[in-house]
Amino acid sequence: METIEVKHSVSFKNILVTTDFSDVSKKAAPYAAAIANRYGSKIYVVHVISPEGRTPIPIEPLPVELDDGRQSAKLEMKAFLRSNSLGEVPHEVVLEEGPIWDVLSSLIARDEIDLLVLGTHGRGGLKKLFLGSVAEELFRLAACPVLTVGPAVPAKPTGVGGFARILFATDFGPASLHALHYAISLAAENKANLTLLHVVTPVPAVAVGPYWYPGADLVERQKTAKARSINRLRQLIPPEANLPFDPEFVVDFDFAAEAIVKIAADSRADLIVMGVNQAASARVSAHLPWATAHEVVCHATCPVLTVRS
Repeated sequence: METIEVKHSVSFKNILVTTDFSDVSKKAAPYAAAIANRYGSKIYVVHVISPEGRTPIPIEPLPVELDDGRQSAKLEMKAFLRSNSLGEVPHEVVLEEGPIWDVLSSLIARDEIDLLVLGTHGRGGLKKLFLGSVAEELFRLAACPVLTVGPAVPAKPTGVGGFARILFATDFGPASLHALHYAISLAAENKANLTLLHVVTPVPAVAVGPYWYPGADLVERQKTAKARSINRLRQLIPPEANLPFDPEFVVDFDFAAEAIVKIAADSRADLIVMGVNQAASARVSAHLPWATAHEVVCHATCPVLTVRS
């Protein structure tokens, strides 16, 4: 069984906050500020100007003073900063034009970003299937961890950049094992309670035959599966973890997203940590509306930290 070696504490030296000046993106700023205060970070506040916003399209680039899109963005950014959501945190404003992912990936590399923070409205359904989710594209493609503040998260964090209760959800895959380092380090750094969760998805009746029924055999199988999974969860914690409290190990039999959201709410988690697989295609895999991480972000009452494999 693979274990995680905790070599160093998590560091968030540079934080990138994205905003389109909507209410959901504004809600992410206080969480970024709280983390920055806790870790002594610098925040880069970025707004990406859509290249389609210029009309009419000039033959030559417009002078900066005549660029209506940029001037409008500057005014909205000033209003955003006046809301004092960043407090006294050192920050730098970045206004760039281009496709969102192209701009952000360049900034992440250029400014050595350790954490990307964003808010999302968490919409789903057919609209999302065809138009895609910018938030999900970002947390599946970003090289750095992504903290996503979903629609059910309170407008202001309850703590001052700290996390008292952290829930780490794992399927024992490579992506979640990579994310475990962050969960352990954050729990140690914040003196937080850490819960490790593994969800066993129910087997549909059609997969086991028409005469399947939830009898004693199923109960025994669940007991065996639970004991086996608890043992695997225990083995994930390395001896050098130096956690302030004994971690809790939970195994649930449900659909993954529903179980993660419910257990996070029941345990009053301040943060959910999950691994996500890198999208094979920026326009297809990153936009699957049934992805577990996206569903958790849409319904969780706390921010979700996703770490790409």
